[in-house]
Amino acid sequence: MTSPITSSRQGDILILTSDNPPVNALGAAVRQGLQAGIEEARTDDSIEAVVIACAGKTFFAGADITEFGKPMQEPSLPLLVDAIEALDKPVIAAIHGTALGGGCEVALACHYRIAVPSAKLGLPEVKLGILPGAGGTQRLPRVAGVEFALELAAKGDPVSAAKAKDAGLVDRLAGEDSLLADAVAYAQEVAAARPLPRASAKTLTADPSVFEAFRNTNAKRFRGFEAPAEIISVIENSINKPFAEGAALERQGFMKLIMSVQSAAQRHIFFAERKASKIDGIAEDIALRPINRVGVIGAGTMGGGISMNFLSAGIPVTIVEMQQEALDRGTGVMRKNYEGSAAKGRIKPEQVDQAMGLLKPTLALEDLADCDLIIEAVYESMDVKKEVFGKLDKIAKPGAILASNTSYLDIDEIAASISRPQDVLGLHFFSPANVMKLLEIVRGEKTADDVLATAMALSKKIKKVAVIAGVCHGFIGNRMLMPRQIEAMKLLMEGATPEQIDRVHVEFGMPMGPFQMSDLAGVDIGWHRDPTRIESIRDALAAEGRWGQKKGAGFYDYDEKRNPSNSPRVAEIIEDFRKQTGTPQHEVTSEEIIERTLYPMVNEGALILAAGKAQRASDIDVVWIYGYGWPVYRGGPMFWADTEGLAKIVAGLEKHGFEVAPLLREKAEKGEKFNK
Repeated sequence: MTSPITSSRQGDILILTSDNPPVNALGAAVRQGLQAGIEEARTDDSIEAVVIACAGKTFFAGADITEFGKPMQEPSLPLLVDAIEALDKPVIAAIHGTALGGGCEVALACHYRIAVPSAKLGLPEVKLGILPGAGGTQRLPRVAGVEFALELAAKGDPVSAAKAKDAGLVDRLAGEDSLLADAVAYAQEVAAARPLPRASAKTLTADPSVFEAFRNTNAKRFRGFEAPAEIISVIENSINKPFAEGAALERQGFMKLIMSVQSAAQRHIFFAERKASKIDGIAEDIALRPINRVGVIGAGTMGGGISMNFLSAGIPVTIVEMQQEALDRGTGVMRKNYEGSAAKGRIKPEQVDQAMGLLKPTLALEDLADCDLIIEAVYESMDVKKEVFGKLDKIAKPGAILASNTSYLDIDEIAASISRPQDVLGLHFFSPANVMKLLEIVRGEKTADDVLATAMALSKKIKKVAVIAGVCHGFIGNRMLMPRQIEAMKLLMEGATPEQIDRVHVEFGMPMGPFQMSDLAGVDIGWHRDPTRIESIRDALAAEGRWGQKKGAGFYDYDEKRNPSNSPRVAEIIEDFRKQTGTPQHEVTSEEIIERTLYPMVNEGALILAAGKAQRASDIDVVWIYGYGWPVYRGGPMFWADTEGLAKIVAGLEKHGFEVAPLLREKAEKGEKFNK
């Protein structure tokens, strides 16, 4: 077998080049090749220095994920990086693309690091629920300081080569087109320099207050996660200790985390996200439809947000509204959003005009005639949507994809109302559409394969995580949300408070509970608008104008900064309904809230799977992680059910009188899991 590492010489400089597409992952063959190259340099007196470089698009971008869960082949990465650093000749890392995880640890073990300005460096292991296990928590703070190391390792976000240079992680910047030549010149320059700058030889020191300040500043971000706390602890407990002792602490922390449920959950989502893009029954090489211009009908919150996804990706958009005032307001909000991103440094100021320059606002539906994809984001009414699609059927060019942004409605019914059902699908964006990563792609009965494949490919271009859903009321996410909301309302009637139910969900790891979510979205959404018809607690709130945060009152009262407080008026309304209905009261426990609001979601997920409305259990988990804020360290509702034990879920459902989904019961009885 040919090694992915090749060695070449420029004078007395040995160049070790990795060519292991697509991302030069540090698999066993790469590690063995690097080890052999370092040994060659050690034993050949004619070699004065070594350059480690990578072919293709990137430097080593991390571990080889195909090795996860398999026996480790020698050399392990910790042994390899120690061997690189121990070499008695200078080793220079030549970095382009990304140096992430193990790639960054390889660079840290080198004596010098040179990078092109466009390169990024980082330690993203925390996002898999683990910590850098090849000296990253020890070498990085010694090279770039504790504060920088905490930012990089505990948060997991990469930094630019310029920031890395400012911190000391990168020693020199190279020309974008002359990296190897600059690296060789650098190697020649430092070939005779001694002593060699070894990160492990430096003393690790820091003000103890740095750690507490970092914990406090990031308390909200790290809430519920084990890995960031362990990373901070490992670095903190390594202060003033020899490198070997710190490395031992790092290894202990790594082994502790890799065996944890949280890491298993985060790794599950890592793979689940990649699986979700695979469409069952469709060839991977199917020809896609070209998408050169997108049309969006509706310039409101959803239409504007949807448009921004395509504009940001450089795809021209024609946006249609019925009234000039609504069109101006919608495009104004879009510009304001872009300007806000520029003010925060997320995009460059010139990108605001670039994006808005691709937008064509119009009041004429006929202007959509040249669009390759048209998405309607109009009022959630079947009659309204059918009327729009009827007009599009006459206007859209042959082969144009026609999509509905509906949250609940039947895509097949919409498709059947026009002459080209094969071109119709659902594209359910989540609000705010320019921020939320999830996209449910709804596959109709007659949706053409190339339409579905084109939508999936486009989702990647606009940086969405897409999941294929079948046609049913609410698709995957909202269908599973409904039983949770129904049970939450029943619990109110039986003695719980909105605050209690929300608190249990937040402690579980959700960003907010059912009633906080209702207040944020709007209590009036879906309300029948008749203030004299009061059939539920929600009707009573809506009739009094308690429509949520936008009105300063909903299930909670809000101050001018939208900070919530418990509402005496809501307590009265709930009590009135309890008396009117004669609902028996009991003390509601946190355990009951979990069993009655989260277990039914798992049950609904099992029904969705059995009906073929989701391709796989992990797709359901992806929907809830990226669309609803389910805590990633619990791996999504179906993975969480696996870790709780399906027999426990079944018993909890039966205790509260739920009809258990046959698939859930079958798996529980067989001792199986949803995610194999």
